[in-house]
Amino acid sequence: MSEDLTATIAQVEQQEHDLLFGRFTHDDAWQLGCLLVELATERDLPVTIDVRRGRQQVFHAARPGTAADNDRWVERKVRVVEQFGASSYLIGLRLRDKGTSLKKLGLPSAEYAAHGGAFPVQIEGVGVVGVVTVSGLPQADDHALVVEAIRSFLA
Repeated sequence: MSEDLTATIAQVEQQEHDLLFGRFTHDDAWQLGCLLVELATERDLPVTIDVRRGRQQVFHAARPGTAADNDRWVERKVRVVEQFGASSYLIGLRLRDKGTSLKKLGLPSAEYAAHGGAFPVQIEGVGVVGVVTVSGLPQADDHALVVEAIRSFLA
């Protein structure tokens, strides 16, 4: 395992440990989605944004420069978070570190994508209660945008 990969895995694990919600209502989901749209608009980013509470899609927005394919990427990334209870980026990094893939675990690539951009909404003492997803940028950038928005929302 490379030092860069080890460091990135540790960084993402720390983000998931630190970014815990006290609650997560429909209004919180909506506000977090709006915050992501504001960040993307300020930076003119071509992203699709999706926020779910449980399995219910509460917020969805597509910026100029995106396509229906981004919606499919969102769905595939969300399934990874729901399956593993961790961010799609972290799962992809861990799989790469172990030299394996979702396909080798029996999860079809048409349905699952272990690429950055979907982040679990976790409530301390409860666990994963939702997913925040961005699609449209390189995977590390999708992930970073979600983390930035959650940090800002929780501050």
